[in-house]
Amino acid sequence: MTITLHKGDLPKNIDLGKTVAVDTEAMGLKNHRDRLCLVQLSAGDGNAHLVQFTPGQYDAPNLKKLLDSSKVLKIFHFARFDYAILNHYLGIDCTPLYCTRIASMLSRTFTDRHGLRELCRELLNIEISKQQQSSDWGAEELSADQLQYAANDVLYLHAIKDKLEHILKREGRDKLAQDVMDFIPTRTALDLAGWPEVDIFAH
Repeated sequence: MTITLHKGDLPKNIDLGKTVAVDTEAMGLKNHRDRLCLVQLSAGDGNAHLVQFTPGQYDAPNLKKLLDSSKVLKIFHFARFDYAILNHYLGIDCTPLYCTRIASMLSRTFTDRHGLRELCRELLNIEISKQQQSSDWGAEELSADQLQYAANDVLYLHAIKDKLEHILKREGRDKLAQDVMDFIPTRTALDLAGWPEVDIFAH
């Protein structure tokens, strides 16, 4: 396994294939207030590429080209947040997309534990640490623990997707899952426009 940190953009010569796991780290969970600090990527080959941003510097043409491509499937764990912050700061449309959290919630209805750590443990028998989740992602120099934490967020998403896809198909919910994932851009547009906690379908 290798973890490679890139400052500001991906190099041109990196080929991550047609299915790439993606995650983000920010200064907080409010997209209009908390800036995007890091984008993590993996081709599912055990290696992770991390792109670090400095404040206001989001001119990353190679990264944008990859994530904006309609020919590349982007796997997220919580696509609602990641899609929104990537759209807000990089101005890109990360479709087509797949969200392992949505897939877990629709397939693993026997539990309310759908976090990435639980999915790694229960589906892959892999333990990952979440201790750096609330650390300072805006720091100029990230620690080794932060880099490992960030890499863990993408290294296992391909394998998790495969496991969840099997359950969704077995339970006849794969089309429903896809329909929900296709709605993510609209849901995040509502988030960014000021309706983050409102259920517009409620009476």
